[in-house]
Amino acid sequence: MIDANTNSVITTIALSGKPEFEVSDNNGKIYVNIEDKNLISVINTSDLKVEKSWSISPGEEPSGLAIDNTTHRLFSFCDNKKMVVVDALSGKIIATSLIGERVDGCAFDTESKRVFSSNGEGTVTVIQEESPAKFSVLENIPTQKGARTICIDNKTHHLYLPTAEYGEAPAPDAAHPHPRPSIKPGTFIILDIVEQQ
Repeated sequence: MIDANTNSVITTIALSGKPEFEVSDNNGKIYVNIEDKNLISVINTSDLKVEKSWSISPGEEPSGLAIDNTTHRLFSFCDNKKMVVVDALSGKIIATSLIGERVDGCAFDTESKRVFSSNGEGTVTVIQEESPAKFSVLENIPTQKGARTICIDNKTHHLYLPTAEYGEAPAPDAAHPHPRPSIKPGTFIILDIVEQQ
């Protein structure tokens, strides 16, 4: 935790595993995906401690995390092609939806009540929050291979995804069992997707 006025570290909070994305309820709670434990941990910003942790099984290796602070729904995007919807007050799993492969980031449109999963396979999965208990996949938008991170402008309803063209991945070895391919010079782009209202 860092003091934004002085840039000084206030404290360090121990987590139970590898943290990924985090979101705030804007009311004193921060939620963090714990990727290697398949958990969401809840941090209380008053005492700066982990208050509780919830399993998100059947979701595995969660990365992207978004929140609807109106309905108190957390959207955890997992490596096994699932979005897990969790009640942010109780930790109860509400629903799951299928998404694309190699997810990393996600975004939530507060007006349209849509959740977006950016998938490294080259798609964005669009999921509609029809009610606090019902979620429907609307479509999988083709993007570009490697476009795994995403952000949204909630005023214009534009989605932005950075990516590039990739070369061949090097051969795996003991130090790098899953090596990443190299990026081709001069191919970096940002995709701009306009959400249909």
